[in-house]
Amino acid sequence: MPGRRKIDENAKLIGQWPLSSAATLGSSVRARGLFLEVRARLSSPLKKLLHIESRVLTLRLPEGVDADVQTAEAIVSKAMHEIEDLPVIPREVEDILTIKSSERHRWLKDGRLQSAGTRTVKLRGRARKITFHVFEPRHIEDVLDRDLVTVWREEDAATVAQNRRRAARRRAMKRAKKIVGGTDRSVNGELMDKPIDWDEFESEGLLR
Repeated sequence: MPGRRKIDENAKLIGQWPLSSAATLGSSVRARGLFLEVRARLSSPLKKLLHIESRVLTLRLPEGVDADVQTAEAIVSKAMHEIEDLPVIPREVEDILTIKSSERHRWLKDGRLQSAGTRTVKLRGRARKITFHVFEPRHIEDVLDRDLVTVWREEDAATVAQNRRRAARRRAMKRAKKIVGGTDRSVNGELMDKPIDWDEFESEGLLR
C-alpha cells in the first residue's frame, strides 16, 4: 500500500468529499481503500492533489503548482456517486468484520460469505498477478448488522466439538474391538457370548 504523503497545510483547498458510514462500514482500512480507488482514476499529475483527512477526501492545490483542478474535481465528484457500491476487498472484509483470513476463506468456501466475483491485479514491480474474491458492501453490512460472525463461530465450534467426539468414538471402538477380539472375547474378565452393543459401551463411559 502506498505510503501516506504529508499534507501541505498551505495548499489551497479545492474541494471536500466526506466518506459516509455506508461507504466505509466503520472501517479505516475501507476508508483508505476507497481513497486509493478514487485516486487511481486521476492522471499522474493530479494524483498528488488528492488526500484523505479524517475520512474526508480533499483536493488541495499547492502554491506554485499549475494543474487542471477542474478535471480532478469532476472525476472525484463522479466517483463519489458510486462510492457506497464499490466492492469490498478481502483485507477490508477482515477489518470490518474483525475476522481472521482463515475464517474468511472457510466461510467463503461454504457459502456463508457470498462472493460478488473476482478481481485480478498485478503486484507492483512484479510480473505475477493475483486473483481474489470481492464482496458486495450491502452483504457485508448485513453480516455485520446481524452479528452473523458470532453465529458462525458458534456453529464452527459446535462442528469441531462434534467431529472430535466422532473421532474419539472411532478410536475407542477400534481399541475395544481389539480387546474383545481375542479367543475368550472377554471384557473385564467376563465372557462375551453375544454381539457387542457399542451404544451401550458409550453410554457406560467405556468409549471415553
